Amino acid sequence: MKYIYIFLLVPFLNIAQPSTLKEARTLLDDKKFVKAEQILSEYVKTNQNDKEGLELLGDALGHQKKWDKAATRYKKLTRLEPKNANFHYKYGGALGMKALSVSKLKALGIIGDVKGAFLKAAELDPTHIDTRWALVELYMQLPGIIGGSKSKSFKYANELQVLSKVDGYLAKGYIYEYDDEPEQAEKYYKMAINEGGSLTCYDKLTKLYEKEKLPEKAISNLEASGKKHQRNAMHYQIGKVCAEYNVQLEKGEKCLLTYIENYSAKDGVPKAWAYYRLAQINKNKKNKKEALKWIDKAITSLPKIKVFKTEKSKIQKL
Repeated sequence: MKYIYIFLLVPFLNIAQPSTLKEARTLLDDKKFVKAEQILSEYVKTNQNDKEGLELLGDALGHQKKWDKAATRYKKLTRLEPKNANFHYKYGGALGMKALSVSKLKALGIIGDVKGAFLKAAELDPTHIDTRWALVELYMQLPGIIGGSKSKSFKYANELQVLSKVDGYLAKGYIYEYDDEPEQAEKYYKMAINEGGSLTCYDKLTKLYEKEKLPEKAISNLEASGKKHQRNAMHYQIGKVCAEYNVQLEKGEKCLLTYIENYSAKDGVPKAWAYYRLAQINKNKKNKKEALKWIDKAITSLPKIKVFKTEKSKIQKL
């Protein structure tokens, strides 16, 4: 009788395991990371070497910034499957994020393992784009005394360019921007736009222009992005630049009103922030009454945002 019981139980377990992992994947997709962690933690207790379960648990932990615990799961995966580049990449990424969250002294003791994990991933998979991006950023951000190197960063940017011209151009733009060479960064970001034209390409160039305090160029780039991708979020971005830099105020106001009229949850930025930008624009136009109207709408919508109340104080002083 005991053997019949075991025989019946095994198929049940085989069905239950994939079901648990499917549920976990759904929870991760829905950004329910705490719940995903709970069911995956229970799952790996009885399936200690299940690679998919361990990876999903590492992902759930990483999304919660539990870098130590995530790194532990990914490290185990590199031992279970040492030739899997993605496991080494994820291990290096978790360690790298941990290094950013601790003191500089503690970070120094982690960087070697971070670099080692990324280099191993790059060695195992010559086509792994994310690993090469990680190495581009790592070598640029590390001080020279502990292994930072612009030339090594360029080495991986060149490898990226072979795999994907767009990624290569964006990587070189990043290197030049990080190294405070905005004209060269602009050149490569424009090359990325011409090659691929994705939202990421346009956003990189817009952020460079904002960083360099070139609002007119930022607005022109946002308008070009809007024509290509037809997204409502572009209206908010233009309004934001106009408000912050006190330029093209009429255009900024028109874009923000369009953003509010066409708003949906997929646009990302809550309408309250558009109200705030409209208040800024009207403050810049010395229209106190209109500015107060919009800032009050912003505060009513999101009463806990301190910058809204600070802005109201400035408007009241007009």
